[in-house]
Amino acid sequence: MKLFLDSALIDEVREAAGWGIVDGVTTNPSLIKKSGRDFKEVINEICEVLSNGAISAEVLSEDAEGMLKEAREFASWKPNIVIKIPMTDEGLKAVKVLSEEGIHTNVTLMFSANQALLAAKAGATYVSPFVGRLDDNGQDGMQLISDIVQMYMNYGFDTEIIVASVRHPMHVHESAMLGAHVATVPFGILEKMFGHPLTDSGIEKFMKDAGVR
Repeated sequence: MKLFLDSALIDEVREAAGWGIVDGVTTNPSLIKKSGRDFKEVINEICEVLSNGAISAEVLSEDAEGMLKEAREFASWKPNIVIKIPMTDEGLKAVKVLSEEGIHTNVTLMFSANQALLAAKAGATYVSPFVGRLDDNGQDGMQLISDIVQMYMNYGFDTEIIVASVRHPMHVHESAMLGAHVATVPFGILEKMFGHPLTDSGIEKFMKDAGVR
């Protein structure tokens, strides 16, 4: 399973990249705003830090023509940029064209298996179902992941599933058990995945027995 960092803060990207466990970074307009920096500058710097990772940059246009113009510009910046496209009819028009041009896409704001089916048929490289937002609205986000995994297996789609809107470490655990290809995880949750009370107590005992503490 791949792990992406869901962040546009370069300090978080550098730290996570140093752990040797991050395969890519997802950004969105809200995360870029939080960074307080220029969009192009942030994306290019992240691409340089994680030069072998997939770095998602989101278009803002709502029509296919505008999306294609933005997508082609973004893709020209660095070879590892993935274009985030909203799950709309205009978005899938753009995905189809970009797929034919060899530009990788990540269809975002996805909340149903039917949407995942349409995105895969349009040629999306990735789809991003938002499990946390579904859970927040009384639906079962992980059931959606299970459904999409099964659907893609049934028909041999190459599209990879990015589990997004991750709220806690168990979302990552469950995603891996269900066979999702990727989880994109906020920095704070990624940090929590390292920890366990028995690991902490074990280290403390070893240090005391070794006379270090």
